[in-house]
Amino acid sequence: MPKNNPSKHTFDWPNADRKSSFDHWLNSLVGTFSLDESTLTLASSDASFRRYFRIFSMAPDSRSYIIMDAPPDKENCTPFVVIAKLMGNAGILVPEILNWNEPHGFMLITDLGHQTLLEKLSLDLDLNDLQSVPPVEPFKKALDALLLWQKATTADGLPAYDESVLMRELDLFPEWYLNKHMAVSLTLDQQNSLSSIFSFIVKSNLSAPKVFVHRDFMTRNLMIPKEENEYRLGVLDFQDALLGPITYDIASLMRDAFCSWSEEFVLDITVRYWERIRLTGLIDQNGWSEDFGEFWRAVELMGLQRHLKVAGIFARLTIRDQKPKYLADTPRFINYIRKTSERYRELFPLIRLLDSLENKKPENMFSFGRI
Repeated sequence: MPKNNPSKHTFDWPNADRKSSFDHWLNSLVGTFSLDESTLTLASSDASFRRYFRIFSMAPDSRSYIIMDAPPDKENCTPFVVIAKLMGNAGILVPEILNWNEPHGFMLITDLGHQTLLEKLSLDLDLNDLQSVPPVEPFKKALDALLLWQKATTADGLPAYDESVLMRELDLFPEWYLNKHMAVSLTLDQQNSLSSIFSFIVKSNLSAPKVFVHRDFMTRNLMIPKEENEYRLGVLDFQDALLGPITYDIASLMRDAFCSWSEEFVLDITVRYWERIRLTGLIDQNGWSEDFGEFWRAVELMGLQRHLKVAGIFARLTIRDQKPKYLADTPRFINYIRKTSERYRELFPLIRLLDSLENKKPENMFSFGRI
């Protein structure tokens, strides 16, 4: 049976030259990988300028592959290639790079599956219900991958997630969420208050031991493997990984951008992680191996840095990049910010700022003692 030429597919392309380059590159791979060009479909897109296609082979097993389309003037694929190798060498299930057309930003990689952990959980749970209690088993597998990643850390393997990066991310909150999304101009006193809070958060963040950090380790980027005998979750979207606080990825996993869990479940999984990471010696220097309370505070303050950053990013995606779907999840992050800030007296000014912006009356707040 004759196969359709990919040029007949009705995918949007920025210009005819890029479409022609893609068609030529894909045609060059048909023989090597027995690709069936008529099966090319759009698999997904993300908050960046990347998008992904799925294509099947003509072999009897109809094996599927993923194609990454990452315009080189907007996306640098080199970190993806470097980090995929680091993660694969650590024993983590990540896509294997089969062909990379570096000049044009096209990449053929192995397909880890059709279903994310987020999608699987959504079949049985209301992901917006703060009392949701997911099954523990997939999160144990997520911790397996996270621990492999952190234990593979080398001092010179990735760029530093340092003070300048942490602060630059925090600045997205006033710039994009407050100023451009909510149309609020902070007073000088409010600016100074926010600056002091940011310094407090980052000081805590930088006190954490340094490990490889995925930076978006959450259910949407964890894949249910399509191979029935595969015991690992697949890991995606790792190209922004840095060397930074050990608290970041567990905070990202448990304070998810797209779903919320009960506090009991969040604590349960975090304790399970702490019990395992303390055995590695990675948190000995902070005394966290013997004190979960201190470790938990550090995780919360790391999560707060992420929540403020993501609120700014989601506003930017809406305003600058015309991707409004992300803004629907912003209330989740404002809730995270509020709940964390209510627990620490040093963060009370942040609650007062949010109250003033949202015309809310101050509530009684209860804080932990010393941080």
